[in-house]
Amino acid sequence: MTVYLDVIWLLNFLFDSLLLYLTALFLKRKIRIWRLAAGGFIGSMIIILAFTPISSMTNHPISKFICSILMILTVFGYKRWSYFFKGLMTLYLATFLLGGALIGAHYFIQYDSRLTTSVILSSAQGFGDPISWLFVLLGFPIAWHFSKTNIESLEMVKIQYDQIVDVSVSINGDVLIFKGLVDSGNQLYDPLSKMPVMFVSIKQQFEQVSEPIKMLANDGEAVIMGSLEIPTEWQNRLRVVPYSVVGQERQLIAAIKPDQIVISKDNDQYMCEKGLVSFTMQQLSADNAFECIVHPKMLTGSRGSKDSEKVS
Repeated sequence: MTVYLDVIWLLNFLFDSLLLYLTALFLKRKIRIWRLAAGGFIGSMIIILAFTPISSMTNHPISKFICSILMILTVFGYKRWSYFFKGLMTLYLATFLLGGALIGAHYFIQYDSRLTTSVILSSAQGFGDPISWLFVLLGFPIAWHFSKTNIESLEMVKIQYDQIVDVSVSINGDVLIFKGLVDSGNQLYDPLSKMPVMFVSIKQQFEQVSEPIKMLANDGEAVIMGSLEIPTEWQNRLRVVPYSVVGQERQLIAAIKPDQIVISKDNDQYMCEKGLVSFTMQQLSADNAFECIVHPKMLTGSRGSKDSEKVS
C-alpha cells in the first residue's frame, strides 16, 4: 500500500489555511497572507510528524490542542487572554462546522455501508479512491463557502433583530400594536412641520383597523386628490408629504398625525410627541419580521421604563 505524503500534506496545508481564513472572517479580523500560510504550515506539520517515530505523541489530543494554539498565535498574535481565547474557540467552531458538513454530506450520498478511509491511505494504484479525493476536493470548498455565507446571513439577522422595536400607535381611541424596524436610511420629514414619518403596513391587521386607515392604506393618492373623502376628524390629522425614490419622480404620500406614538426597546420606552404615520398595504418584510419602518429620530423623545407606571 502506497502513501502519498506530499499530496496529503498539501491538502492539509490548504485546508488548515482555509480554516484559519474562515476564522478570521467570523471574527472580522484583518490578517497577513504570510501569517495565514505560516499558521496553515504549522497545522499541516502533524501529518508529517505522524510518519515519524514520535507519531504516538503527535496523534495525542494534547499535541493537537497545542498545535491549534500555535496556529492561532501565529496568525492573530496575542493581545489579551479574551482575544486569544475567542480566536481559538472560533477555530474549533469552523473546524467542527466544516467537518460536520462533510460528514453529513458523505452519509447523505453514501449508498455503501463501508466507511472509506482512502483519503488518508491510497490504494494499490497509488492515488487512492478517486471518488473520495473528488468528494473532499470539491466538498470542502463548497462547505467552506456555505458556512461563510450562512454565518454572514445570521449576522445580518442578528443586526436586524437588534433594531426591532415594539410600536404602539394611538389614533382616535384606537391603539394599534406593531413590530417595527429602526431604519437609519429612513430620513423622511414633513417639510412644513419637520416631523419624522413612520411607514406602517396594515396588511396583517387589515380587519382590525378602522375604515379611514384602510382608505389611506389602499388609496392614499385618491385621498390627497379629494376623490376619496375621509371623516372630518381624520382630515384635521392629514398631512401631505413629498418624497422621492431612486428612479422615480417626486411623489406625494398621505400621513396622519396620531394622538401618541410609544416605542419600546428592551426595557425602555420612548414617547414620540411629534411624528407622522403613513399607512400602506405593502408588506414591508418578506418574512414578517416587522410591520413598520421607524424613523430613528422617533427614538430621541422622552425616555421611560417599561416597569415604571405613572400615577395621577
